[in-house]
Amino acid sequence: MATSSIFLSFLLLCNCISLLPIFTSAEDPTVSYKFEVSYITASPLGVPQQVIAINGEFPGPTINSTTNNNVVVNVRNKLDENLLLTWAGVQQKRSSWQDGVLGTNCPIPPKWNWTYNFQVKDQIGSYFYFPSLNLQRASGGFGGFVINPRSVIPVPFDTPAGDIIVLIGDWYIRNHTALRKALDAGHDLGMPDGVLINGKGPYRYNDTLVPDGIDHETINVEPGKTYRIRVSNVGVSTSLNFRIQNHNLLLAESEGSYTVQQNYTSLDIHVGQTYSFLITMDQNASSDYYIVASARFVNESRWQRVTGVGILHYSNSKGKASGPLPDPPQDQYDNTFSMNQARSIRWNVSASGARPNPQGSFKYGSINVTEVYILKNKPPVTINGKKRATLSGISFVNPTTPIRLADEFKVKGAYKLDFPTEPLTGPPKMETSVINGTYRGFMEVILQNNETKMHSYHMDGYAFFVVGMGYGEWTNDSRGTYNKWDGIARATTQVYPGAWTAILISLDNVGVWNLRTENLDSWYLGQETYVRIVNPEKNNKTELPMPDNALFCGALSRMQKPQDISSALRVHGSVAIFGVLMAMLSGLVL
Repeated sequence: MATSSIFLSFLLLCNCISLLPIFTSAEDPTVSYKFEVSYITASPLGVPQQVIAINGEFPGPTINSTTNNNVVVNVRNKLDENLLLTWAGVQQKRSSWQDGVLGTNCPIPPKWNWTYNFQVKDQIGSYFYFPSLNLQRASGGFGGFVINPRSVIPVPFDTPAGDIIVLIGDWYIRNHTALRKALDAGHDLGMPDGVLINGKGPYRYNDTLVPDGIDHETINVEPGKTYRIRVSNVGVSTSLNFRIQNHNLLLAESEGSYTVQQNYTSLDIHVGQTYSFLITMDQNASSDYYIVASARFVNESRWQRVTGVGILHYSNSKGKASGPLPDPPQDQYDNTFSMNQARSIRWNVSASGARPNPQGSFKYGSINVTEVYILKNKPPVTINGKKRATLSGISFVNPTTPIRLADEFKVKGAYKLDFPTEPLTGPPKMETSVINGTYRGFMEVILQNNETKMHSYHMDGYAFFVVGMGYGEWTNDSRGTYNKWDGIARATTQVYPGAWTAILISLDNVGVWNLRTENLDSWYLGQETYVRIVNPEKNNKTELPMPDNALFCGALSRMQKPQDISSALRVHGSVAIFGVLMAMLSGLVL
């Protein structure tokens, strides 16, 4: 390549760099990832099946960041269907544009690239990401997401010897498209085929229940040392009890909140939840130890094979794990133990979070509530001949034009801002009905579960305060039981069957935020809504502008340009362009 040609290319590429959209905060470091999302064949339960991998890995790679980092994730969709990734618990402050759900984003079409670009502002903690569309999480595509504290912020425990991600979840041998067809035909998903730990099946602790040839997860540790183990339930719909044989689980953090440190022999982790434990390797290593994740609130004898088993291996271990698994809680027909365990998880009000000031300096219990919503779910119903799940009598229909995009371009009729404060009394209906939240308001939400199965509820954009839970119907008198001092702040809470959970939300994050059940079957069938929060004084201080690479669909489809070479360069960002530029300057032929 001639020198003049290289120089011309250099100037052209420099000009391209200057035109790149910049959404990151210049003074904060950036961590960048490239995700190629594709199908691979794997056999986690001993049967070959199609799973969703990221960069050929199942589960996907962990995103490792630090408070206030800018996170850039370029996603290449090599599936045969649309894709969105969402970052459960990452609050996307000022930027619901990056949230990765259909209320805010048009999906990434097959063979397209799209770059997420957001800041993990004022957050610490343990989370995970996953594909949010059409039950895809049931086939994989998930991975851990860690936000480390800044070095200047004190942490309420000593630095552990290691930091370990553990992703647990129920698993079907049928892939997500087959599960979708079952739901579309009006069927239940039925009992899962097993439980995976980090994408692997159970250790062969029982020759009858576990076939030979299944790969299992092994965690290698050193005796006497303490490790931080971050455990997320990334499954479809099954609550799991997590335990490690002969080891205490010292709970330290959950979804960005440091907890009062308490020891548990086991802990129930519900779908979508993440907990962080400190575990000291204080046993004599006469053998390896079982790591167990077993199904809860089911017929345990019938569901015996729905159990994940891994191995904790000391470097000086004298033999393999053997014998029966450590017992789960003996309360199959009584959820009282589990609810009391959940109530025992408290906010560490004296610990610093992402900022130096103590977590408890935000005194949520003394703030006046400005709006109350009672959200009630019932068993699935039939609407217009289709099996649907509802929230307060409404089965949500995803808009063809995302809500946030419709607002930006004043698209009429894309949704209705009329979600009821109390459940409908008439017949259930299918609507794109959205909650009208008040900016800087303080919302009380009562989640009433009138089904016979456990539900987890998640809200994007926020950590809410879990202030109460109880059996039966919630009433105004239930407020007398609320914890107004150290209720845990988190993004996902369980609601027991025939019971309620109350949460408080400080509506300070402008945007459109998904409020949903984390049970994938019910979510797919419409058990969700959105909370729309608008600052009347629109400015970039409370919401960032729409990104230049926003995708268009629905009523705005005509605005979408085909993705060509130039747009591919743009979405790859300055890192990709810099690589091309360096190659040219080295005289390489690309």
